[in-house]
Amino acid sequence: MTKRRNLITDVAGLRIGNAHDAALGSGVTVALFDEPAVVSCEVMGGAPGTRETDLLQPDKMVPGIHAVVLSGGSAFGLDAASGVQAYLRQQGTGFPVGNVRVPLVSQAVVFDLNNGGNKDWGLYPPYRELGFQAAEKADLKFDLGTTGGGYGATTANLKGGLGSASATTSSGHIVGALAIVNAIASAVIGDGPHFWAGALEEENEFGGHGHPTKVTPEKRQLIWKGRSQPATTIALVATDAVLTKAQAKRLAIASHAGLARGLRFSHALLDGDTIFAAATGHQPLRKEVAEFTELTALAADCLTRAIARGVYEATALPYPGAQAAWKDRFPRA
Repeated sequence: MTKRRNLITDVAGLRIGNAHDAALGSGVTVALFDEPAVVSCEVMGGAPGTRETDLLQPDKMVPGIHAVVLSGGSAFGLDAASGVQAYLRQQGTGFPVGNVRVPLVSQAVVFDLNNGGNKDWGLYPPYRELGFQAAEKADLKFDLGTTGGGYGATTANLKGGLGSASATTSSGHIVGALAIVNAIASAVIGDGPHFWAGALEEENEFGGHGHPTKVTPEKRQLIWKGRSQPATTIALVATDAVLTKAQAKRLAIASHAGLARGLRFSHALLDGDTIFAAATGHQPLRKEVAEFTELTALAADCLTRAIARGVYEATALPYPGAQAAWKDRFPRA
């Protein structure tokens, strides 16, 4: 039996690639599916940036897609999907339309334009090239924290980043989550070091602190980024189960509970909170209702943990005045 990585790639049938530009202060993360995956999504933020999400709705004809991209760059970052599409076309991958193959790539972006990096890129933004590079690097193992689409991510009070986690259901299905934590609010309780996700932590994956003895009103005070600055956490949850497109939609909806548990707060007017849900179809559901219900619960748990891991594993950006990372603030923790 393959040793669990505690990454979304524990789900058979997908690989993750990352690419970033340190001077730019931004990057791209891509999930490539070995075979077209059943994917849907749910957008619950008030300020989303997305590409090719309408085709993921259960009433649309496309049965599966080839990749999901999670990127920095706000609306400029939507170019990343074109780079991934170019890579897939080069590999001969795509939805056949006559003599042409069209790779289907859906995407969501985070706003990371005010993090100190050099965004003066000239005529065209660099995200198409970053998308191609990320696709080239897709593998089962990948780094967390300040990497890929999480490179330039921030939260209200600590550096954000790329996080991931996985779990196994009682029926043996694998579920995992991948998140770019660029939250408008906070992943930690008060000033930290405890994470809102503390109750769900496994094997000290984000410091082993659990929850404080008491979450006082002072620790519950709302903090968020510059009051008119957009931000978002975007994510992919995946399972090796065989799901319909409607079930994938329900999985995406249910997974938003994990986003809400991992942050205080989420789904705000300035958020773009978008979650994709993918099924790679390696294991059928035998007791459909019970097994699917457990999948939705564990997917949400994985997303909560992935959010904490993204912040816990992050390192500060290499710019003067850059936001401190969790490990900078709590070096002895």
